[in-house]
Amino acid sequence: MLFRKIETSIREYFSSDRDKVLVITGARQVGKSFIIRHVASQMFRNVIEINMVEDADNARLFESVTSTEDFYLRLSIIAGDRMGDRDDTVVFIDEIQQYPHLLTMLKFLRQERRFTYVASGSLLGIALKSSTSIPLGSIEIKQMYPLDFEEFLIANNFGQAAIDIMRVKFEERQPLDQAMHNQVMGLFRRYLLTGGMPDAVNEYLRSRNMVKIREIQRDIMNLYALDASKYDSGRRLNIARIYQMIPSYMESKKKRLVYKDIEGKRGKRSSDYVEEIDYLIASGIALEVKAVSNPSFPLLESGQKNLLKLYLNDVGLLTGALYRNNIMPILDDECSVNLGSVYESVVAQELAAHNHNLFYYDNKTSGEVDYLIDNYASLTAMPVEVKSGKDYTVHSALTRLVSNRDYRIGHACVLANTREVTTDGLITYMPVYYVMFFSGLGSDSTEILL
Repeated sequence: MLFRKIETSIREYFSSDRDKVLVITGARQVGKSFIIRHVASQMFRNVIEINMVEDADNARLFESVTSTEDFYLRLSIIAGDRMGDRDDTVVFIDEIQQYPHLLTMLKFLRQERRFTYVASGSLLGIALKSSTSIPLGSIEIKQMYPLDFEEFLIANNFGQAAIDIMRVKFEERQPLDQAMHNQVMGLFRRYLLTGGMPDAVNEYLRSRNMVKIREIQRDIMNLYALDASKYDSGRRLNIARIYQMIPSYMESKKKRLVYKDIEGKRGKRSSDYVEEIDYLIASGIALEVKAVSNPSFPLLESGQKNLLKLYLNDVGLLTGALYRNNIMPILDDECSVNLGSVYESVVAQELAAHNHNLFYYDNKTSGEVDYLIDNYASLTAMPVEVKSGKDYTVHSALTRLVSNRDYRIGHACVLANTREVTTDGLITYMPVYYVMFFSGLGSDSTEILL
């Protein structure tokens, strides 16, 4: 079974007497239902699981529930012999976004404390955006992503002791020895191919068969497109177009959305596609990176949505779309293919999984820098540049950015295809896999780095 970090949060929730209901959100196929089911079955005698998408397709028992009494009655129809009490019974409401009124009802179910409750939703972001009656004070929302690189290492029997050594090396700005670096880079390249979708990772561990892995990844992308087709009829085609265009945008120089390309019409602006873009982001299938021209802390106040970049939520989906079954562009160091977009994508995926809001620096005079993240230790912005080639010390835009005293940049980082860790002025160069330790929200790991 794959190790998932979010398991700790789920166990802590079930073991505590919190006054909120835990709701796990995230894109389809990232493993939400599996990990909730796994932990619940270990900690409770009775696990009552209701998939609301399946209910909507069949009996529609919960479609018109209007009270907690009504909810209990309908629950008893399918699980009457498993309805114990709060200490031994957990009710898992899967795909709760199918019936948004149940999100509102969680507040009252929690107050009555008859059972322990947990919920998940693949398109929960859409429901949260569209409903005005969600009891945000009564639910605790945690975002789940595909496996990050650390989870992928653990899945490949890379020991926790070795990861702890890597973390210390990262904190002390020291490189790994050559043998350990080679091993980690080898697994990192395989992570670029498989990504972090649990089904793809399990197939990799089982067979090492890239054809089968790519089939799983194509099925996931087709599933995402099918979900989009259920959205507003006037928007679904544009959602599909934008989603399908993300890999090609990643290969372009600017990497940001070109709105006139979506429908082939000149004069189109970001305001014409607000709902489509919101769907892709809120559903978890795309990661947004907003432009910032004046990097002031906190970056959220400076982000511009009209110069938006979108990344696929999983690097394996990207390499599948770009290279199909050809693995050599990733595995061959001497290959002439530019892997810049792949490296940028995996860094976006890691930063998002570590609770960072994503921004990039865009200035007509100075140029672009791949990422800006909030440094909560110094209350400044930290630039992060990503390089896949050997010329990783060449970065004119980053140099100009850190030289601008008005921005108060204290430190910057270049993540590169290198073993060495070196510092030149305000810029630290380190291996790209060290991004796995860039914890967000002002945690100790980020503060040690800076």
